[in-house]
Amino acid sequence: MCYKTLLVHLDDSQRCVVRLALALELAERFDAHLVGLYLPMPRARTAAADGAPGPDELREIAQTQFLDAGARAQRIVEWRAPQPGDSPSATLHARHADLLVLGQHDHEDPAVEPGGDFVTDLLMTAARPAIVVPYAGAFPEFAQNVLIAWDGSREAARAASDALPLLRRANSVSIEVVAPRGGAKRARAEEQVVDASAWLDLHGVSASFHESAPVAGVETGTALLSHASDLHAGLIVAGAYAHSRIHERVLGGVTRTLLEAMTVPVLMSH
Repeated sequence: MCYKTLLVHLDDSQRCVVRLALALELAERFDAHLVGLYLPMPRARTAAADGAPGPDELREIAQTQFLDAGARAQRIVEWRAPQPGDSPSATLHARHADLLVLGQHDHEDPAVEPGGDFVTDLLMTAARPAIVVPYAGAFPEFAQNVLIAWDGSREAARAASDALPLLRRANSVSIEVVAPRGGAKRARAEEQVVDASAWLDLHGVSASFHESAPVAGVETGTALLSHASDLHAGLIVAGAYAHSRIHERVLGGVTRTLLEAMTVPVLMSH
């Protein structure tokens, strides 16, 4: 497997430039075609204040910035601005890409959707892996050291498989058992992590595995982020979990923590 087509979500947020820079770096790394999907969030499409650019002008600015960035990087890029610009439309475009580059929800950015469900919806419906980029920080060592969150589930296996092109190029790969201690799920995860490491080895990825002792009052997702910091990980690979209730989507605990508190990019797959 290799990433030949990447799709980056473009909007009018302040962090779009960081997201685009990472997508262009990935396109260079894998010699991939890059699609820029411009979908500004609803708040960005409200009536402009006096002197502020309107929706058409914002779209033209975003298009110019995207095409200019692609030219500077000497990459072939493709601009798309579908109508209607909503999550179902984004899903249709995302399904024709090998990897998505999305942005973490930023509550403080006025150009970002208040509800913050865009990333979750795309993860759950597009059937494609996505790298979610934090709304703060720079990532010069992206994916040089990688931490895989492992609980033996289908989602964890899917994420590890989807991350293989990045794992093969990493300097180091670590697998962290994240299942709760003491239960049958934990026992299965601990047994399967050895097999997962052997499977990665057959794909040219040498991975070590680690089992953290639980800390009272510390959630699994928080502990995972702490361990990623200890390892200087530039990417976390994790399965994405959610189930639907009436009028809402309920995220799994680790998934929710990673999406809300990530400090490095996270590759998620469902």
